[in-house]
Order: sequence, then C-alpha cells, then structure tokens
Amino acid sequence: MREIRTSGSEGGEAELNRPSLPLSATVRGSEIPTPHARIALAPPWMSCYHPARLSSRVLRGINSSEGGDQEDAMSRLARARWLLMCLLLIVAGCADNAMVLKGRLGQAEQQQTTMSRQFQQLQDRAIALDRDNQELGTLLAQSRQQSKVFEDQLAALRDQLRTVTSQLAQSRAEKESSDKRVQALTASMRRQGGVSIEANNSFLQTLPAVNIAGVFVRRDGDVIRVELPGNSLFVSGSARLHHGAANLICDAAAEIARTYPDQIVGVEGHTDNDPIAGSQWRNNHALSVSRAMTVYDVLVARTRLQGSQLFVVGHGSNHPIVSNATPEGKQRNRRVELVIYPERKN
Repeated sequence: MREIRTSGSEGGEAELNRPSLPLSATVRGSEIPTPHARIALAPPWMSCYHPARLSSRVLRGINSSEGGDQEDAMSRLARARWLLMCLLLIVAGCADNAMVLKGRLGQAEQQQTTMSRQFQQLQDRAIALDRDNQELGTLLAQSRQQSKVFEDQLAALRDQLRTVTSQLAQSRAEKESSDKRVQALTASMRRQGGVSIEANNSFLQTLPAVNIAGVFVRRDGDVIRVELPGNSLFVSGSARLHHGAANLICDAAAEIARTYPDQIVGVEGHTDNDPIAGSQWRNNHALSVSRAMTVYDVLVARTRLQGSQLFVVGHGSNHPIVSNATPEGKQRNRRVELVIYPERKN
C-alpha cells in the first residue's frame, strides 16, 4: 500500500492509504507494460488523464464526502484502472495481430502468385509433351506401314525366287532330256548310215548362197548354220508367225535344198534369257521347241525338204551367240537355226 497525502480546505493534510498499481505484467512468458505504466509515459497533453491526478481528484471528492464512502470509491477506482488496462491490452494485441495478419496475407499472395506461375509452366510443359506424343504416334504409325510394305515386298521377292529356282530346275531337266534325245538321234543316224560323224572338208567348202536381209550363214565346226531371226519370224512372246514370215523360211530352205538336198537338217530353236511371264509356255525351252516346230511344219508343207531329213531341237537360252546384257544382244539370240549336218539321209 502507498500512502497519499492531500490538502484539506483548511490547509490541513489528510492521509489516505491506497494500493500501489503494478507497472508491468507478464503475458505468455513476456513482460509487457501495464496501462498504468503506459499512461505514465503518455505525452504532456494527456497529463490531465494521468492516474495520479485522477486519483487526487477522486480523493479530494472522497475527502469532502463522508468517511464511510472512501472504501467504495477506492474499489470503483481500482476496477476502472483494471478495465482501462485490459482495454489497452486488447487494443495493443489487435494492432499486433493486424500487422501479423497483414504480413501473412502478403506472404500468402506471393506464394499464390508463385504457385500460379509454376502451374502455368507445368501446363505448358504438359501441352508440349502431348504434342510430342502425338507426333511420335504419327511417326510410329508411318514406320509400321513402311515395315508392312517392306515385308510384303520381301515376301513377293521370296516367291519370285522360288519360282525362278523351280524354272531353273525344270530348264536343267529339259536340257538334260534334250541332250539325251540328241545323243539318241545321233546314235540312230550313225547306225543307219554306217559311218561316223566327221568333219567333211569338201562339204564345208560350199556354203548356201542365202541372200536374205537379217539371215546369217556361218560355219560352226563340222556343221553349217543358217540363222533365221526370231523378230522377223514370230510375234513377240509367241510361236505365231508374222505375215510373210513363211516366205522367208521357204527362201532359205530352197537354197539349202539346192545346195545340200540329201543332208540332215536340224531345226533348232533359241531364245534370250528373259523369263517367261503370263504365257502358255512354262519356260524358254518350251517356247524354243514350239517355235522350232512351227518352222518344221512350214518346211514339210511348202519346201522340198522332207520330214525324214529334219529333226527338231529346242535349246532355250542355253546357247547364246552374243551376250544378253543389251537389247541388241537379246534380239540376236532370239532365233531359229537351220543346221546342216554332214550326214546324209537314207
């Protein structure tokens, strides 16, 4: 308790005991000034509201009243001071909370801005990845289509290879069969003539005088070959004669019959090495035999040569005269040869 002295109306002093108010209070472990201390530190213009002066005024009024009311006045004064202190504490706390909330609001806005920017970046990246994914899907589909095309082409090539291999095997078999027939025919002629096939110099000294455009005559060992060009004789890829081709065959046969009337004559068909496609013949051997047979039919029907002195052979592409590497060479190799042998007919 602090002792307060006041002056009375007659100059006398009155003593009054009052409680001393604390200058600070502890809130949540921190010491803060009380409203009494804050008022004591207030500026001069608030001096009229200073608690000490207020207390003096109140005490003067109490001193002038009856002594029995002093206790009630002091109680009301203490309550007023504590209410004032609580009010100041609430105001100060609200102000502090407002600053904290404002700072937190600013931080939240910054975080929201940062998160919005990051979200936009992620969205842009997702769009770019989706676009890249679509492009990769398109490329993958194109690659699969190309792969399918390549697989189909490979399968077609394999089929062609199998076909060519089969045709080659058939050609070899037919060649062997033709060679056997030629050997048998030669052996038969030897038995019938009683002589062996040997080179005859006197026979080879005289060549047929065939003066026909595109027809070649040449010696080949012990035989004489008269070449009839296939392009002049047949429709391309067939054994059908061109118009007027029979006359060419008859002219060549007439000169052979005049020069070698009794000699054995072979009708031998030849082709280039192009494979047969979309035709009635299985291979070039079959085509060469068919063309030789067509010439044979003309010779028997329209010339002096007799069927007993003729035989037919189809060589296919086995005996080219020149290389098949050029169109001209292939044209030369497509031919039917009238081959004059040294043997005579019976």
